Amino acid sequence: MKNLAIFICISLSITCYANKPKDNIDSTVPNKVLMQKQDSVLRHVVIFKFKPDATKEQITNVEKAFSALPSKIPQIMSYEWGLNNSPEGLSKGFTHCFFVTFKNEKDRATYLPHPDHKAFGTLLNPILEDVFVLDYWSN
Repeated sequence: MKNLAIFICISLSITCYANKPKDNIDSTVPNKVLMQKQDSVLRHVVIFKFKPDATKEQITNVEKAFSALPSKIPQIMSYEWGLNNSPEGLSKGFTHCFFVTFKNEKDRATYLPHPDHKAFGTLLNPILEDVFVLDYWSN
């Protein structure tokens, strides 16, 4: 049984590798082959939950600072944000959703340590209770 499981894993690995496009190799991440279509983009979704004592002014400053990043970081392909208005009551206190789009992982890798992104984090952190981040390739 153990040998059968190993055989299946190896077979699946070989099949998956053989079917991956060769031009989607990310040279910034060794031995990593990306799962993306030629026309897909990399979405970076960031959702904030602010501390209960965060003031409206502090939150507005965060909104403005995040919205200024596309003008400071050219790797950002597009950007949008909004406030939760779901009637389902499942937000768990998360209120703000920011949607940043990149052409590729290299652009995201430039964005994450960028000095303007780091400065934004310095402004955000004192009033941030929790954050949820999800990145994905669009289909």
